[in-house]
Amino acid sequence: MKNTYNLRSIAAKAITQVLEQGQSLSTVIPELQQKVSDKDKALLQEICFGVMRVLPQLEWFISQLMAKPLKGKQRIFHYLIMVGIYQLIYTRIPAHAALAETVNGATNLKRPQLKGVINGVLRQFQRQQQELIEQTNNQHLHPKWLLEHIQNAYPQNWQTIVDANNQKPPMWLRVNQLHHTAKEYLALLGKANIAAELDINHPSAIRLLIPYPVSVLPGFSQGWVTIQDRSAQGCAELLNPCDGESILDLCAAPGGKTTHILEIAPKSKVLAIDIDEQRIKRVKENLQRLNLHAVVKTGDGRFPYEWAADEQFDRILLDAPCSATGVIRRHPDIKWLRRNEDIEQLVTLQSEILDAIWPYLKRNGTLVYATCSILPQENSEQINAFLARHPDAVLSETDNSDAPGTQIIPEAAGGDGFFYARLTKQ
Repeated sequence: MKNTYNLRSIAAKAITQVLEQGQSLSTVIPELQQKVSDKDKALLQEICFGVMRVLPQLEWFISQLMAKPLKGKQRIFHYLIMVGIYQLIYTRIPAHAALAETVNGATNLKRPQLKGVINGVLRQFQRQQQELIEQTNNQHLHPKWLLEHIQNAYPQNWQTIVDANNQKPPMWLRVNQLHHTAKEYLALLGKANIAAELDINHPSAIRLLIPYPVSVLPGFSQGWVTIQDRSAQGCAELLNPCDGESILDLCAAPGGKTTHILEIAPKSKVLAIDIDEQRIKRVKENLQRLNLHAVVKTGDGRFPYEWAADEQFDRILLDAPCSATGVIRRHPDIKWLRRNEDIEQLVTLQSEILDAIWPYLKRNGTLVYATCSILPQENSEQINAFLARHPDAVLSETDNSDAPGTQIIPEAAGGDGFFYARLTKQ
């Protein structure tokens, strides 16, 4: 591909789509990556995700450097300046190249007359860089409402959570035990000169010490390994599926947990349901790569009669729609796309799905409720309320009698923030 595009202007477009139109980076980026060369795909992602991670800091810098913000049709150039500042602080791109490419982005965005303004702001930032950075060192880089939720829920360790959210996430692999043990796969990584370590708490989990593209992972296309955070791997482990059982994976996309269930119990009968037709395609792709079989359908968890008829299941995994506040380091745009009022709506939706699906669990069956949230309203409080409504539901185990289930908080070299609770029907 002849390099006729300007990467910085493409990044500014992506950021505009997220912050002005409410789209998620995971939707926007793959589409825009089609417009750049393979070697630039990672840089585009790094810039966009990085800007979202430190957005308040970049906003403050611009407020100090410009008397009047760029608004309306010129708003995209505000984000182009952010892209420039981000590169100067957080990447190894030589300053002269970062500046020249960012300024040229104005031409690609058909406003060459703004090149002078963009160049002036970025050069001014260079001159004041050290002093400005020192003034923003105590920023938490979270919206106020979310920071308050985290502080209220975790008065002792909220700072640890916020710091972990602001890091780049570690890359975790799940080894397909139908092909290799985790120890055997670790040896294959060693032969490929990929530094990694086993996780003692999760039998299939390996952490790469630095991330690598999937194309270099031994046997990735043959289904030997899947990219999945170690906390997410805990869901299927807790479900403990067995061959011959009928299992429902609800809210299944993109299919990481569906395939994990089948790796643990390849002779189980799995039905994978998700409401999003686009994301259902990902479930099918993952099953195909791993050469596993499940029945995959589009459906709404609140209305199981539409897709389950009168079938009952031995085990149900409900990875409920949630605020995703435990995976902010993987999806930093969540901080700016989520609203405080979303939490209450999500709590209602979760309880509706739980109540709707409970009758479809066989007697003595197991239901695992999971979220990638760290907020008690969606997790321990949700389960307490469910247990109060359903006398035939019993919590299988708990770390703490006051708060049912297991709450994991994000840690720099550990897993994402996650919650699980295992319920049995008496």
